[in-house]
Amino acid sequence: MSRWSLGAVERLAPDDSSLAAARKLARPGPWSQTGSTDTLVWGRCQGSGRTPYQVSVDLTGPRYRCSCPSRKFPCKHALALLLLWVRTDGSVAEATETADFADAWARERAERAAARAGAPSTEVDPEARARRLAERRATMSAGIEDFARWLADLVRGGLAGARRRPWSWWDATAARLVDAQLPGLAEQLRTMAGQVSARSDWSEHLLVEAGRWWTAVQAWRRWDALDDDTRGDLRALLGWAQPREEVVARGTTDGPWQVLGAHRTDDGRLQQQRTWLRHLDSGETVQVLDFAAGRQPLPVARLDGSVLAAAVALYPGHGPRRGAFAADPLAVGQDATLPPGMTLEEAFGRLAAGWTANPWLQRVPVVLKATLVPASEQRSALVVDGAGRCVPMLADEPWDLLARTGGRPTSVFGELEASGFRPLTVVEVDR
Repeated sequence: MSRWSLGAVERLAPDDSSLAAARKLARPGPWSQTGSTDTLVWGRCQGSGRTPYQVSVDLTGPRYRCSCPSRKFPCKHALALLLLWVRTDGSVAEATETADFADAWARERAERAAARAGAPSTEVDPEARARRLAERRATMSAGIEDFARWLADLVRGGLAGARRRPWSWWDATAARLVDAQLPGLAEQLRTMAGQVSARSDWSEHLLVEAGRWWTAVQAWRRWDALDDDTRGDLRALLGWAQPREEVVARGTTDGPWQVLGAHRTDDGRLQQQRTWLRHLDSGETVQVLDFAAGRQPLPVARLDGSVLAAAVALYPGHGPRRGAFAADPLAVGQDATLPPGMTLEEAFGRLAAGWTANPWLQRVPVVLKATLVPASEQRSALVVDGAGRCVPMLADEPWDLLARTGGRPTSVFGELEASGFRPLTVVEVDR
């Protein structure tokens, strides 16, 4: 495996403070017994205690192991080791033998993966399963009808009154949706409570979302008549998760898969990570979703441009479909090229086409040929295509991407939503 770029390592940092601390440690002084192979990087880092920390990185995941007490993944020691490794100045040289602690960790991971692959399946009582499913659907149906009455009251009283409602009015309805096992709708309602107060176009936004919610009510009432893909779209909106084992049992699609980009969100209760993959043979783009509650760590983000050998199971639904790894993927190379870029008019055409199949679709993955323009006092940061059409840039910290492009047109991969474009990966412009 070729050594990663400096930017690829920096994007692994869980936060700015971890990266800053790693840069201070990325010097030969604190390190000993460093080495690397095609799949592993390891070393010992002297901390404040007497015993150096044992640090190992599995490049195929990537996965990290450090004996320090940090709960961040990767910790500053793993990041510093990778920063040393990418320099190719001999600080972390290639080795013919793996250090004992790194080899033991790699063997443990391989044994656990083999055990999971050979684990016997557990039989499920079909009658008990059908009974639980019927009970859940009855609970959800009661919650949907309660939500339908709430929507009717909202429209009957006029949308203007929604802005005068206290947070408790929204939260009480969301709590009932949670009790009815409809967490997806509950989360959207709580989000809307903040948007009604903060957005200048709140009335138009609320009207559009209320229409989508009403469409979901009507679709649920016709559940038995829906096709599998529409059911999958509705389940995603309602927050009714489909067991991963069921999806994998339907079949998988083998790679190679290229990692186009990833995005993380954290609302204080739930962390989400979206990873976009493109099949290098068919060109299909899917998203892999990972979740973590509270302060639990998310899986480590895949490196942009990595090529993965992996079997991906696809959930029912219209495109872009959600996928799940049937087993841990293996990084087999790198491909930093992006598909040909399109104009914003073509991109919005793709979003509109997605809405015709799935009215609850939030975003589509697209590659644009565009220029990233920084914010000013009069406007927000923009994404401008060659025809001069522009949309707001949905990025809290766009400075890294702006610095990489330098105001020049480039190919940029990201997520297009009704409110703007979120850049995730850019092809750096030659200086």
